[in-house]
Amino acid sequence: MAAELHVELVAADRQVWSGEATLVVARTTSGDIGVMPGHQPLLGVLESGPVTIRTSEGGTVVAAVHGGFISFADNKLSLLAEIAELAEEIDVQRTEQELERAKADEDEVAQRRADVRLRAAAAAR
Repeated sequence: MAAELHVELVAADRQVWSGEATLVVARTTSGDIGVMPGHQPLLGVLESGPVTIRTSEGGTVVAAVHGGFISFADNKLSLLAEIAELAEEIDVQRTEQELERAKADEDEVAQRRADVRLRAAAAAR
């Protein structure tokens, strides 16, 4: 059995995903980081971007995360996000329309949020 770490991905309003994983890749203010079992303890600030979780069963979970914190100690990884949604929950057509509206309104925050959602959905395919 491969070494694993316990992962909790939590948004402000709900638990998004919980389970065992062999690797988690997330974007922090210091750059992209990969966390595997036995990683040294860390605490960081999450940037908006896709988070990729390689599950112990060999699957992949992708989520769009918008801000928050990442914490790792004792083989437990916590991703505490302001907003997070699994790629499979993302309505790509609606998100593309939101992106177009955000571009027309020159709303950079909404553009960035829609872009992250689309990248997460594409990464999960």
